[in-house]
Amino acid sequence: MQFHLNGYQYGDPELSPASDHPAPTDKPPAEVDVLIVGCGPAGLTLAAQLSAFPDITTCIVDQRDGPLQLGHADGIACRSMEMFQGFGFRERLQKQAYWVNETTFWKPDDAKRENIVRSGRIQDVEDGLSDFPHVIMNQARVHDFYLEIMRKSSHRLEPHYSRRFAGLNIAAEGSHPVTVTLERIDEAHKGQTETVRAKYVVGCDGARSGVRQALGRELKGDFANQAWGVMDILAVTNFPDIRLKSLIQSANEGAIVLIPREGGYLVRIYVELDKVAKDKRVPNKEVTIDYLVDAARRILHPHTLDVKEVAWWSVYEVGQRLCDKFDDVKDGETKAPRVFIAGDACHTHSAKAGQGMNVSVQDTFNLGWKLAAVLRGQCAPDFLHTYSAERQAIAKNLIDFDKEWTQMLSKPLKSAEKPDGIEPAQIQAYFMQHGRYTAGVATVYKPSLLTGQSTHQHLAKGFEIGTRFHSGNVIRLGDGKPQRLGDVLLADGRWRLIAFCGRENPAAADAPIAQLCDWLENDAASPVKRYTAKGADIDSVFDVRAVFQQYHRDLDLEAMPAFLLPKKGRLGLRDYEKMFCPDLKTGPDIYDLRGIDRDRGCLLIVRPDQYVGHVLPFDGRKELAAYFDAFMKAS
Repeated sequence: MQFHLNGYQYGDPELSPASDHPAPTDKPPAEVDVLIVGCGPAGLTLAAQLSAFPDITTCIVDQRDGPLQLGHADGIACRSMEMFQGFGFRERLQKQAYWVNETTFWKPDDAKRENIVRSGRIQDVEDGLSDFPHVIMNQARVHDFYLEIMRKSSHRLEPHYSRRFAGLNIAAEGSHPVTVTLERIDEAHKGQTETVRAKYVVGCDGARSGVRQALGRELKGDFANQAWGVMDILAVTNFPDIRLKSLIQSANEGAIVLIPREGGYLVRIYVELDKVAKDKRVPNKEVTIDYLVDAARRILHPHTLDVKEVAWWSVYEVGQRLCDKFDDVKDGETKAPRVFIAGDACHTHSAKAGQGMNVSVQDTFNLGWKLAAVLRGQCAPDFLHTYSAERQAIAKNLIDFDKEWTQMLSKPLKSAEKPDGIEPAQIQAYFMQHGRYTAGVATVYKPSLLTGQSTHQHLAKGFEIGTRFHSGNVIRLGDGKPQRLGDVLLADGRWRLIAFCGRENPAAADAPIAQLCDWLENDAASPVKRYTAKGADIDSVFDVRAVFQQYHRDLDLEAMPAFLLPKKGRLGLRDYEKMFCPDLKTGPDIYDLRGIDRDRGCLLIVRPDQYVGHVLPFDGRKELAAYFDAFMKAS
């Protein structure tokens, strides 16, 4: 990370200087830019991102009496880890988490059907899919990391707990047109109400979302087609795969999904209650922890399971349901949205795909930078239509995948009695086939206002337009530091323009990178020139980076374009971290890895949410200008 830009900074460099706004109090502010309802993963992702902007006021409320302690979601996909890298806590989370390296599959023993035997063992995430692993971590710890970011922001942002959403009203006009009523539910203030006026409101308040209901929107689909029991336990067992993610299917006693947890001892077991043997089923509301433990024991037979402690358990019903839109704009209306919903408030599905928390945080990561761009005057309010347009389509894909995966797991296993059943090998093959989806890296945004056409895709075949930026290893020119190029994609709301240069000497005056830098810095049509506020750092909106093909020791830093060594901050200090070269020690260099045209090079537009917006040639300046002119406002 970079610090000391505006003078020497003592102490924790992650602690931002306090803003001029009033210090937080127990009572929510009367007016805010953004009010977030719900302190789940979606709400905290949004709050943490917005807290990065000193000029944006944010309030987040929740009906719980304090931070989450345990339970709930635990699977963290590779794509979420890439996002957490941008927030700065990926490394700490990864150190504490359980890494899902392999997955095993168990089926009934053909020789003795009441027993189970291992039928397969595979690598969980294919090589090269991401720089980071698929991990398991208590959702509460993810919350802790977000809360730490919020507390260290210039606003010292803290949630307001024990507040129940009680309704909202959207006025036709006014600077803060959305009025939200909150009901206090803590004992000391029970029944009291508070009102907050906001420019924008985001409902991240779960499947029973009050914000969604206030908008008159519905979750449509299968309301509750599955019942699951889940328990986090400390146990002694002779089941050999207790520390491996396992899908276990018995002949007559049902199925479980076993997920090892962080810490080396804890394990989570999901029991699909609809598959428990018919003579042992009870109504879901009557399920007890003893019932779940007994069901797990029967499924694991002939292995033993001696539960020593139960950390958490629950029973829940989930169906695949989806809202038709994720904002308050009705069909036929052209007004800009003012209220949004995200996460479980607008899509629910089973636990089998492991996507709940992961898709939810991507919802608000998509929304956060867009809200910031509008609130800071960089984009018009109509720009916010892109949130529902993009994320509703992604959620629809998730619902479709989850239905197919669920139906496959719900089919009876093939046997002499059920010759039309499914083979365990088919389930394993399907899991492997859809590994990119479960890793969270299969999202593709279709061509739109923010996603360019594939006209120049051949210049960088491995950076598919509309997909997340797939990183690679580089060497930083200024100090020889080996790093992932994706590490520069911070969750700070900035666009990245990454120039992959051709074979030519980048120090030459007529080199394409020199001409591009001169245009970006000086031409009136340049997005950097048009959309960077007067007096702001040159990279405050567009963070321009360059990657050269040459060995880093063969290049003269001072001979590079001055635009790539920008002077910044109140002291005019130079930024030496804008240029990179391939890292040849760690395998294929990034040009070969991502299929970049070595002769022509290319320019990548990377969105603030880490997705590739466009691939352009170095001389595609009209296309570059047109891309941003379509939705940005001149400063």
